[in-house]
Amino acid sequence: MVGLGPRKPPSRKGSMADVPKDLLAQIQELERLFTVDGPTLKKISDHFVHELEKGLSVEGGSIPMNPTWVMSMPTGYETGTFLALDMGGTNLRVCEINLPEEKGEFDITQSKYRMPEDLKSGSSEELWEYIADCLQQFIQYHHEGQKLEKLHLGFTFSFPATQEYIDHGILQRWTKGFDIDGVEGKDVVVPFEEALAKRGVPIKLSALINDTTGTLIASAYTDDQMKIGCIFGTGCNAAYMENCGSIPKLAHMNLPADMPMAINCEWGAFDNEHKVLPRTQYDIIVDRDSPRPGQQAFEKMIAGLYLGEIFRLVLCDLHDNKEVHIFEGQDISKLRKAYTLDSSFLSLIEEDPFENLSETSDLFQNRLSLSTTQPELELIRRLAELIGTRAARLSSCGIAAICKKKNITSCHVGADGSVFNKYPHFKARGAQALREILDWPKGKRDLIDVRAAEDGSGVGAALIAALTLKRIKEGNMAGVRHSEGID
Repeated sequence: MVGLGPRKPPSRKGSMADVPKDLLAQIQELERLFTVDGPTLKKISDHFVHELEKGLSVEGGSIPMNPTWVMSMPTGYETGTFLALDMGGTNLRVCEINLPEEKGEFDITQSKYRMPEDLKSGSSEELWEYIADCLQQFIQYHHEGQKLEKLHLGFTFSFPATQEYIDHGILQRWTKGFDIDGVEGKDVVVPFEEALAKRGVPIKLSALINDTTGTLIASAYTDDQMKIGCIFGTGCNAAYMENCGSIPKLAHMNLPADMPMAINCEWGAFDNEHKVLPRTQYDIIVDRDSPRPGQQAFEKMIAGLYLGEIFRLVLCDLHDNKEVHIFEGQDISKLRKAYTLDSSFLSLIEEDPFENLSETSDLFQNRLSLSTTQPELELIRRLAELIGTRAARLSSCGIAAICKKKNITSCHVGADGSVFNKYPHFKARGAQALREILDWPKGKRDLIDVRAAEDGSGVGAALIAALTLKRIKEGNMAGVRHSEGID
């Protein structure tokens, strides 16, 4: 696989020969700031293992390590028809999933609804009313004129939540740009069910899940070598199966030590204490100006929501530095607007195949009303590569940490999210970092293979609803609050 060292070779040759000394010096400084070498990756991974264990302890730590009450992997032979509701950062998605008798197969019908921006900072009631309206519309459209029995729903709620039961969840804190008053610290299922009941929608919430747990289960449904599920998108996270005997904070429940329990790590909060992550002054500004300073330290360095902002801050800083001549004499007011660029902007820069970076030049002209010289374009391209490469390499530290903790030497990792799926070279750069961290012999195949996941928030949610019904019928009531209505 391509990608040796911290820099993935671009698809164009590029040349620094004509770059003025001031810009060349800045490129070298940016390389120093944003390059994370192998020994640093190992140090981060070792600390990550410690923090994962701390999160499972009674005392807890920065990484929540939430038990999900998903207590088995799928066999591939689950059957039935289930609804899935996926509430992420951008869209609301409603799915109806049929699991046929064929192993690892599924059929899906789905509709997407835009999550209005004003809803993200509106009232709690507005949020749940909107979601219930979408579910009602879906059922009316796809089951017009039908008299429906109860439909079992897996609700993918992709925010950190504490779950004492699989059919309830207390929001710990909003992420992904949401900041709705009166929801944090409360059970999200109660107002959700109230909004459904108000409309007479025939739905029974069987499982509240996180998209990352869903990714793990959906991927394992079609691939029995899957051991970890990851999300690298607007946010970042991972889930894996732990043994109940290795979860001290659940010791009081006297569960069998070898009973599996899916753990939703919520690892975006890794290193909130700033002990090991190599933060730059730009990362510090991103954190300082975010809605939640001091939280989600890892996420703010690798997630799609922040990559474009880091890039923007660097360019503004270079423009304001009188010793560096970039965008001289131009109005950079569009560039000064926070979060005006996202990771897709960096993707377009890295995908520019032309020697003269003409697509990048057009991008800056059209989006930011900025004219760029060839040397400026070379700096822009290198900066995008550095930020994208750093994100991919840091993301592998978490995967390596779970593998070290669980003594996993070979497995598949199911990864989903816009950054993993769409950002150029993200997978190759991450794979190279894993080789460096885990010291695999040269020339050997990748023992930990990170590959595209199945649909975690849709199919995964439906599967978890199915697995929950199955274990209730078998008499395993651990972590189930309301078992009535299970048939």
